[in-house]
Amino acid sequence: MEEKDNSNIPLCVDLDGTLIATDCLSESIMDILRQNFFLIFLLPIWLIKGKANFKEKIANRIIPNPDELPFIEEVLEYLKQLKNNGRKLVLITASHQRIADRIGNYLNIFDEIIGSDIDRTTKGKSKQKYLIDRFGDNGYDYAGDSKADLHVWKSARKAIIVHASQKVLAKAETIVDIEKVFPQEKVGLIAYLKQIRVYQWIKNILIFLPLLMAHKLSSPMLFIDAIIAFFAFSFTASFVYVLNDLVDLPSDRKHIRKKNRPLASGKIPILHGAIIAPFLLVTGLLLATYFLSTEFLYILIAYLIITSLYSFILKKIYILDIIVLSILYTIRLIAGALAVDVPLSQWLMEFSVFFFLSLAINKRYTELYMMQKTNVHEAKGRGYNVSDIDLMRVIGPVSGYISVLVFVLYLHSDEVVVLYKNSHILWLVAVCLLYWITRIWFITTRGKMHDDPIIFTGKDPVSYIIGIIVALLVIGAAL
Repeated sequence: MEEKDNSNIPLCVDLDGTLIATDCLSESIMDILRQNFFLIFLLPIWLIKGKANFKEKIANRIIPNPDELPFIEEVLEYLKQLKNNGRKLVLITASHQRIADRIGNYLNIFDEIIGSDIDRTTKGKSKQKYLIDRFGDNGYDYAGDSKADLHVWKSARKAIIVHASQKVLAKAETIVDIEKVFPQEKVGLIAYLKQIRVYQWIKNILIFLPLLMAHKLSSPMLFIDAIIAFFAFSFTASFVYVLNDLVDLPSDRKHIRKKNRPLASGKIPILHGAIIAPFLLVTGLLLATYFLSTEFLYILIAYLIITSLYSFILKKIYILDIIVLSILYTIRLIAGALAVDVPLSQWLMEFSVFFFLSLAINKRYTELYMMQKTNVHEAKGRGYNVSDIDLMRVIGPVSGYISVLVFVLYLHSDEVVVLYKNSHILWLVAVCLLYWITRIWFITTRGKMHDDPIIFTGKDPVSYIIGIIVALLVIGAAL
């Protein structure tokens, strides 16, 4: 029998994982919880009455905004090209009909839009039956991605495979003629490490500073306690990062850089993020509970509460947000002292507040600089606008210089005489700090700073050289 021409064969397209790199149901659940977190207690009740009822209840409350979804661009461009060539396109998805209509109408390339409702499920075998009844056996082509789509491909004329696993692809090759494959980008451990922001753990090295300043870094037991504290803090901080990314998915997807984060881009499913977050929190708290002091556990919980408040509320309040950021750095120093039971110098506390206030202002300045370049006048949800950039250019370096002044005053204190035999060498540390702070702000005002100065420092060779010089000066002063 002569094969039908493509123009007479509809291409039926799946939604979740095929047209968008995420799952609409997960997106809808997150949208609901953003509006009212306490609805989480209703979700199991809705689910008890069946998945169709669950989807109906969700769709009655929220429909994902298509502007905030991560479409798979190469698939979308391919479909637009087929549409321009006269191909009939059908969107058919297990997502609720109202969600399908919202997304399908937004794209405006589909001739028909078919979704699930309380009486009809269009997934797997049910989707296969629907398409056979609608178009006949081998009367349609189908674009899909998952194991459930294997049933649909059995009755399709041709298949388009999108981001499928090797197992699904191998199985599909045995049951259907494959017209096109959009290969899946390999998502391994690196993506998950990026998601929990392992690179941000560099900030938690501050936990070792009280041990170093007390000249007890050579004590094996205390050093082990500091390492455990480092990981307890890091896991807890990563919990907040993942939670924050889950909450901020819509805004992150509109951000020039954040849209590439694993959760925002769809490389990591939302469900995985929802599992990783509590795992990180429990691990961090267990490490603190079983291996460290009660006081350390309390300061870790305080950090958790403050950083959570910052992520969801305080970062929207201008001025207060940068003060809180500097306090969060100082809390790391307090935690380090409590972990190894050494006294924390008040001089170090005062130095850290002004030093990290300068870096927090630097972070905001960089954001405003990027806004200025792109003709955006106000930072959404931040409370700052471009007109604040001149003030930040002043108070940022000044805060850094005040921290150096605190350090210089410390050199005249009794503590220095007790801890350092050649304390006069430490004056060179002040010079190094002046140079580093000035250089950082020169780089920033020239528009070459990373949006997180701590991350920039971790990649900056000059900062490493200065750090080594400072370490040698401190050792020389102590000898």
